[in-house]
Amino acid sequence: MTTSEFHANPDNFCYRHPGRQSFVLCQRCMRTICPECQTQAPVGVICPECMQEQRRNQTPAQRRANRRWGARSMTAVGGRPMVTYWILAITSAVSLLQFVPGIGGFLTSNLSFWAGYLYPSLSGAPFEPWRLLTALLVHGGFIHLGLNMLALWMIGQILEPLIGRAKFLTLYLVSGLGGSVAMALIDPAQSTVGASGAIFGLFVALIVIGRHLGGNIIGALVVLAINFVYGFLVPGIAWQAHVGGAVVGALVALIYVRTSGRGTTKFWWIGLVSALVLVLLAVVAIVPPLLITAGH
Repeated sequence: MTTSEFHANPDNFCYRHPGRQSFVLCQRCMRTICPECQTQAPVGVICPECMQEQRRNQTPAQRRANRRWGARSMTAVGGRPMVTYWILAITSAVSLLQFVPGIGGFLTSNLSFWAGYLYPSLSGAPFEPWRLLTALLVHGGFIHLGLNMLALWMIGQILEPLIGRAKFLTLYLVSGLGGSVAMALIDPAQSTVGASGAIFGLFVALIVIGRHLGGNIIGALVVLAINFVYGFLVPGIAWQAHVGGAVVGALVALIYVRTSGRGTTKFWWIGLVSALVLVLLAVVAIVPPLLITAGH
């Protein structure tokens, strides 16, 4: 293509600023736009006209979400749920190593959670409280891993861009902590692995926040109920972690909802979630010693 042909082609220039060369297209109308006219979308960029049309077509729930949560997290790094991807990648890598002979047993025995690791004077096990969270990295099999990671990927695509990366990561970890604490309280003799408690926390948080924004949550409630019932009916599933993660996830979501305004409440969620973590640790620290059974 000659220089004259290049300059004669309007597709090589921004449709709003004909003198500005660009090769980036609006993902909705497919017209060329320059950097000044680009607004980051979950996938690609969109032009100002498409952005205005998108805002006009928003539902009342979506408008409330934008007002309450702001658009900062939606536009950061293309709106991609990077924390979700990192959790998925790290957890999958560690869990898949469990299938490697000579490594899998070591990982499982050193990362799984059992209440005895919190009470060395009673159990004879070493004091390893970090297992409350490291249990999220290992799983009981490929199906267990696959189902949890699929749920994480599906929920993270919606929830992380809505509440932001810091809040999403905090929600995931604190919900996972809640699942482990529930195991220590309800069934201290049972060891556990898996991110199910954290996943249930994300699921319930999505329902709580969606309900607060006026969204339709009936479908999510049905799926959550099915998963709860499945956990109770099928042997070998740590339903205690599901319950603990769900309860803590709901509490964290309520904190987010109540502190999501502007001004002085901006960072209250950090203090309130920190207080919740301290309460969880205090509760698990005062579990009656008689609940701790010998043997693992």
